[in-house]
Amino acid sequence: MREPVRQVVPLLAAATFLGACTAIQPPRVTPTSLDATPIVAHADLDDVQNRFVDVRGRVDYHALQRDPARLDRYYFWITQESPDTNPERFPTRDDELAYWINAYNASVLYTVNQYYPVASVTDIGSVFPLSVINDKIGFFFLQQVDVGGETTNLYDLENSTIRPRYPDPRIHFALNCASIGCPRLPQEAFTGPRLQEQLDREAYAFFAEDRNLRFDHDTKTVWVSSILDWYESDFTDWLATSHPSEPATLLTYVSLYAPKVHEAAILRAKQEGYEVDFIEYDWGLNDQNPISEPR
Repeated sequence: MREPVRQVVPLLAAATFLGACTAIQPPRVTPTSLDATPIVAHADLDDVQNRFVDVRGRVDYHALQRDPARLDRYYFWITQESPDTNPERFPTRDDELAYWINAYNASVLYTVNQYYPVASVTDIGSVFPLSVINDKIGFFFLQQVDVGGETTNLYDLENSTIRPRYPDPRIHFALNCASIGCPRLPQEAFTGPRLQEQLDREAYAFFAEDRNLRFDHDTKTVWVSSILDWYESDFTDWLATSHPSEPATLLTYVSLYAPKVHEAAILRAKQEGYEVDFIEYDWGLNDQNPISEPR
């Protein structure tokens, strides 16, 4: 979930209780609603992202609603199989992680597609009084998703399955929650054989965008996406293990993937002890044709 974990966790008990009473499920795909073409790994999701996602990572939800067959079929596949249920289909950790990232992104696309048009994921599944406390709960907690025969939600899929099993902070640049503040959704699905290349590509692309990284030399501040605030320990813990000779700081991590145009700015920031601050997250829907101004 692209939300501060430390702010959300205290709400879990209330969300679980109300979720049991008021869980909101979009219509479930069934075999009879799909064609009989066999699933070939991530080909269906690859087709969806290639056809309906632009170079900015924005989704043409209007077109996807008119032609959802391949997304529906892919979602049905992930409801039935996972690395836990069918390990023989996922021979490497990269194959497993590619599956989980795709499962998250496909579940987001599928859920948004059931409720579209909406201006933001905060409009989906809001339940009083939880929506007053935190307007993300409806989408991330109360919307149930099925993965490998198990019912879960987007928050748990990310924080109980993906992050603990695969402690690679580049994951945060691959998971997309259908919001403008998210890392871009690529025009292809992730795959095991290419996963390392794809994760590097998304990390470099993330920090190449001004909305995720910028410098204010007057105030000696490095501005970065709020994602680095919410999951700071994922980045610093990884650095402490993988680059023990370097300071385990967010600025050190940024320097690994920032474009060369920022090389001098990062060096200056390190030498002069710039503060790191965080850019406000935009929860507007990542829609090619937004129905209202992004939030």
